[in-house]
Amino acid sequence: MTSNLGDDRSRPSLTPPPFPSALAQPRIASPAIIPAASTSPPAMPVPPRRGRTAPIWIAGILVLVLVALIGYFLQALGPAASLIGMVLALVPLTAVLISVRIIDRWEPEPRNLVVFAVAWGAIAAVGIALGVDLLLTMVLGTASSPAGDAVSAIIQAPIVEEFGKGLGVFIIFATARRAFDGPVDGIVYGALIGAGFAFTENIQYFAISFIEGGAADTTTTFFMRGILSPFAHVMFTSVTGFALGLAARRGARAGAAVGPWIVGMMGATILHAIWNASAVLGDFWQLYLTLQVPLFVGFILGILALRREESRLTRRRLGDYADAGWFTAQEVDMLATPAGRKAGLAWASTLRGDRTALMKGFITDATALAAARQRAITGRDPHAAEDEGVLLQRTVAARAALFAP
Repeated sequence: MTSNLGDDRSRPSLTPPPFPSALAQPRIASPAIIPAASTSPPAMPVPPRRGRTAPIWIAGILVLVLVALIGYFLQALGPAASLIGMVLALVPLTAVLISVRIIDRWEPEPRNLVVFAVAWGAIAAVGIALGVDLLLTMVLGTASSPAGDAVSAIIQAPIVEEFGKGLGVFIIFATARRAFDGPVDGIVYGALIGAGFAFTENIQYFAISFIEGGAADTTTTFFMRGILSPFAHVMFTSVTGFALGLAARRGARAGAAVGPWIVGMMGATILHAIWNASAVLGDFWQLYLTLQVPLFVGFILGILALRREESRLTRRRLGDYADAGWFTAQEVDMLATPAGRKAGLAWASTLRGDRTALMKGFITDATALAAARQRAITGRDPHAAEDEGVLLQRTVAARAALFAP
């Protein structure tokens, strides 16, 4: 029986004819399989954190001490005076932290250790000093005399305070040894702890001045402590950090570093005692101009000399990779000099999409790579080779991204 619809083959087709266009390219072989697109680029490896962080249990202790300090300040000074003191104390703290950041800019320390150092100085070191002072008051009584005040300022305060601050530097050295490479690192950690200590101490001084003398006394105290001497505690504790940094450069472990640590604290204590004695016994302005200012200038010059040594070390170690073909000589010059880094960042900002952030990462990882190789060469870090592999991979990836079209 014949269908009324007729044969399907007689209907017009809506598909193109089966023969190719005269301009079509021939298919000779099967193409490669196209993989599925990834939703995100592969994660870059990150150097392991072990040996670069302070123990978490210390953070718990700091929180407990902080609660006690807040209670003490509110009880002894009152909330209004404490708040005024804190706001004023933030001014020199900010100036010091910016200065330390400039010092630490070549090879920045881990952020968690920076926070820990400031917190240790502001909380634990102050808690130790207040605790010892309270204990001595309970044992010896509250009687005060000019001689007793002088002994407290020139002997007790420098010893106790530098021990409290120096203990924080030693804890970083012992628990985060892989982030403590040399004198500059020690100076940075010591400076941060000193800055934290001065911040809390300034709160107390400014608040007491406000309570006892109002705005006039507070202004005088702020000028003396916030303008003339914001770096005093920073410089004292940096001596302890410098001594531990020298021990770190020699590859000393915690036990072998106790001697240099004590020597460093002795130096910090002597400087602290001289500073306090100039305010209690001598002509402050004369000693300030003839002793403290030259010491501070020498401190700055010493840091600049250490920074130059870091630059030379970075050039030497990255030169090893340049000899193996990983970098060009021009790239090593750029990575190992302040002027080269500045020029590199300026060049990156002119690239498509502004690749300044990529250049900053390239510089940071390359500097860390040089430091890791130095640790491996000296044998003071058994995990340095692992860091080298990770950092080399990160550096190569950043370099490729910078030159990508």
